[in-house]
Amino acid sequence: MPLDRRTVLEALAAETDAATPETTPLKSLAETLNADLSSVRTHIQALEACSLARIEGDEHVRVTVTGEELLALDTDDAIVVDPSLLDDVD
Repeated sequence: MPLDRRTVLEALAAETDAATPETTPLKSLAETLNADLSSVRTHIQALEACSLARIEGDEHVRVTVTGEELLALDTDDAIVVDPSLLDDVD
């Protein structure tokens, strides 16, 4: 099954907490997802563009409050987020 952004966001939220400054290495997240680093990096960059994830320092990442809130909606439907409409939320 191909890797999708929701799966990446869920794994990131399981490994980090928006309320703390702690991050997880992108490589570790890729290992957790059993996916190649390049694919995970692409998804994380897209999530960051929508303020759902944050990349800090040398490829360390964490979920944002917005990312946690989106997951809390617990919807099974697709969600479309247009990053051009977002203000800097976090």
